[in-house]
Amino acid sequence: MSLQHLKDTWDLDVFFKGGSDSSDFRDYAEEIKTLLSSFQEKADALDGGKPDIGKLKDAIGLFEKIDVKIRQSQAYVGCLQAQDMADLKANVLNFEVTRLTAEFQKVLVMFDNKLADMDDADWKTVLKECSDIAYILNERRTRVKEKLGINQETLIEELAVDGYHAWGDLYDSIIGQIQIPYEEDGKTEILSVGQANNLTSKPDRNIRRAVSKNLDHAWEQHADLFSSTLNHLAGFRLSVYQARGWDDVLKEPLAVNRMKLETLDAMWQVIIDHKKPFADYLSRKASLLGLERLDWYDVDAPIGSSAKEYSYDEAASFITSQFETFGKKLSSFSEKAFKDRWIEAENRSGKRPGGFCANFPDSGQSRIFMTYSGSASNVSTLAHELGHAFHQDVIMGVRPLNRGYAMNVAETASTFAEMIAADAALKQAGSEEEKLVLLEDKVQRSVAFFMNIHARFLFETRFYEERKNGVVSVTRLNELMEEAQREAFCGALGEYHPYFWASKLHFYITSIPFYNFPYTFGYLFSLGIYARALKEGRDFEEKYIALLKDTACMSVEDLAMKHLGADLTKRDFWEEAIQPALRDVEAFLKMT
Repeated sequence: MSLQHLKDTWDLDVFFKGGSDSSDFRDYAEEIKTLLSSFQEKADALDGGKPDIGKLKDAIGLFEKIDVKIRQSQAYVGCLQAQDMADLKANVLNFEVTRLTAEFQKVLVMFDNKLADMDDADWKTVLKECSDIAYILNERRTRVKEKLGINQETLIEELAVDGYHAWGDLYDSIIGQIQIPYEEDGKTEILSVGQANNLTSKPDRNIRRAVSKNLDHAWEQHADLFSSTLNHLAGFRLSVYQARGWDDVLKEPLAVNRMKLETLDAMWQVIIDHKKPFADYLSRKASLLGLERLDWYDVDAPIGSSAKEYSYDEAASFITSQFETFGKKLSSFSEKAFKDRWIEAENRSGKRPGGFCANFPDSGQSRIFMTYSGSASNVSTLAHELGHAFHQDVIMGVRPLNRGYAMNVAETASTFAEMIAADAALKQAGSEEEKLVLLEDKVQRSVAFFMNIHARFLFETRFYEERKNGVVSVTRLNELMEEAQREAFCGALGEYHPYFWASKLHFYITSIPFYNFPYTFGYLFSLGIYARALKEGRDFEEKYIALLKDTACMSVEDLAMKHLGADLTKRDFWEEAIQPALRDVEAFLKMT
């Protein structure tokens, strides 16, 4: 499949014309306000003691409608901010959407409390009448019982706008203003953080070292601001937890991801028990690069001279062709995303670093954001985000309340798509050297999920425990970060990245707590699913789609049992799932 003359900028006007000056968007926001007033009235009218099923269904209908429009608004403003971090008007819109979201959450607190007030007999009647969304309603009723009273939870939502969420916005603002100097051929270029990050995987070690040094200088220069931001974010969250009587900082992230602690522990333990081959890989890679040990900025460095670069059109053609080997629906969907300009990939300054996929549920579309510079890693990121978009497209066929899948299963679809592209590239390698380069790219991803993400998890859990006793200094944050990296990487590196806590956006995201372990879960879970796809071929696509449709209406343990017959709380599934990654690293070690 060949795609040519593609534009590498997205189309947002199809949603609201005019960007951050859009009058259409302001009208849309006013419509949300009107719906919120109606929802408030209907939620007020509910009698928790004696439920009226008709009134309850009307309230739920408004709940779903507002939720769809709020998510559409969040996606639009998020895209505006990402494409141009100097767009101050977009920042104003973001504040307005945050305020609307807080108002919505306040009404939901009251709505959930009405559900909690129902006695068990009446509640069984409600679940019978609303059987298609019974899991979600039950979940909301259970969670609200573990929180504070309605007045206190409403106050928390109000204070979060100018407190909790504001600190997250501050981090984005600081990152947007950081400029990284880069010198090449005697000329100095000013890069955004995202552009500079792309250079840290260049073949030339002098470039990697210079860019990393300049990035570290920026983190160090702003360390006090980043430290203050991180401490206040954590402080707000911990204060809320304390008020609710929650002692374990993992309680909320596990609940949000609909998984048990036993599942998380089983997954990490299997990874820890199988880290040695990956530590051996890091040592072998150092030898191949002529180094005694890899430093942090060498981990993603390419090996050999066959580090192929892809034009945007080539990447699009390659990805859609390889998706076709798995199933027609995934491939056709991805082709449409490229042709209809769902993707912002242009390599320019002023963009936010990183990549994401934003869902526009009211329009039934998605938008993908990244900075594309032609590397194999960029191609993987593109396939990864298309996996997210496909998941969102598939789940549009179910009720809005059954679309809110958690981050851990979200990363399943994205990683699954990434693996299809990676395996295909490896099979098509034209030489042993190219095969080795592509195999190493796959192993790098395992290192990222098993070591880098593990370091983030170790750092964040330990930081939160120390934050309970007071503010954690810059020096201590650096120590915690480096200790976590040494442990997670099995001491295999020379120099580490103590300021990683300042550089990683994920630590500052307020919408989802502990933005780390779900990535590793998604990676290993998808490896298990991918193994089955390889056995069953193209016939597996419909089973895969059925699994994706269920990702938002049951726990991950029930999801795995229903579609895979697997018990995630036991080691067996994870032992089986990690085998393909172990085979990759063993093949690399054998080839070298």
